[in-house]
Amino acid sequence: MDVAKENDIKVRGYVSCVMGCPYQGEIDPALVNQVSRTLVDMGCYEISLGDTIGIGTPDLCDTLVDAVELPRDILAAHFHNTYGRAIPNLIVAFSKGISVSDSSVAGIGGCPYAKGASGNVATEDVLYLCELLGIDHGVDFE
Repeated sequence: MDVAKENDIKVRGYVSCVMGCPYQGEIDPALVNQVSRTLVDMGCYEISLGDTIGIGTPDLCDTLVDAVELPRDILAAHFHNTYGRAIPNLIVAFSKGISVSDSSVAGIGGCPYAKGASGNVATEDVLYLCELLGIDHGVDFE
């Protein structure tokens, strides 16, 4: 972080497995809050909350976002779509004031350390969601 600060390089922090872990199982949202706050204290400008293995549910997402005691404008959602839950979870995250979402074209990718985890939510699905919710996204579909 010192080198980044000395060179005016912004650092984004990531917290993985925020709604479940392939090794630990359930994750205490208070722990996610603690790790997120530590990353901000270290100097991260934004914290991405990652449902790395895609097992989160809208109820878990709601509880998680409420537990993270940071301004919503420095939080981002990083939801994998393993069980088709990324979009419902994004609806919750967006409704709670998070306005940044990671995505990947056609949902490609995955997670090398979490067996069976599929790629991130597809960029095009996030754009269509934004369109449905009336959220300005800056992409011209024409």
